[in-house]
Amino acid sequence: MSFKPQINDADVQAVTSAMGTMPGSASVAEFVPGPGIQRLEMQFDIEKLQAALEECLKREAFMGGLQDQGFAALPLTRRPGQTEWTANDLSGRYWLRADGRYVEEPREELVPEVDFSEFNPKFKGTYLEHVHTELAKRFPIGRTRVLSKGLYNCNSWHRDPEPRLHIPVITNPGALFIVNHHVTHLPADGSVYFTDTRGYHTALNGGETRRVHVVAALAYDQVTA
Repeated sequence: MSFKPQINDADVQAVTSAMGTMPGSASVAEFVPGPGIQRLEMQFDIEKLQAALEECLKREAFMGGLQDQGFAALPLTRRPGQTEWTANDLSGRYWLRADGRYVEEPREELVPEVDFSEFNPKFKGTYLEHVHTELAKRFPIGRTRVLSKGLYNCNSWHRDPEPRLHIPVITNPGALFIVNHHVTHLPADGSVYFTDTRGYHTALNGGETRRVHVVAALAYDQVTA
């Protein structure tokens, strides 16, 4: 295209320079580590993870009823003897700046992660029990949930009281995780990702299929403010 600007200032030069290079489009479907997010050396069998998810969903449906539109959860751990879960159990305390005031405010009540010390007996004998056992050998594991996110959907921009481990089970290249200023894709290949969700973060699904992760809260000392 032949175009001669009437004004040739710094903005014109910046855009003209940028037009000389095409953005990369391959690496966006890969994992790129950054501050607050890294891939651990642990590895699980992705086919067994996906088969276990199907088996668990035969035994219990996602809670929340919004798995096609947004957030829904399947609790893999519980307080000893727990049989019912509140909405707060499935979500829990977080902080966000919700509007143009830019004021940080808390939402929901703090959930003590250390209380969720027992694997949910409804899913006993599945590969997800093995996953929980292996994680608990290495880390203080609190609430462990299967979280489902519908297509074309995004979480709030918020921070949590504790970091999390993510194990993608079903995903697509449009599913992204953002921690502070770093964004990347988490492939569903059996990898375990540490995400420091004490910093501001969100998860979004910009793809045409659902995104399902096993998410384990790390029950170290929680942030309370």
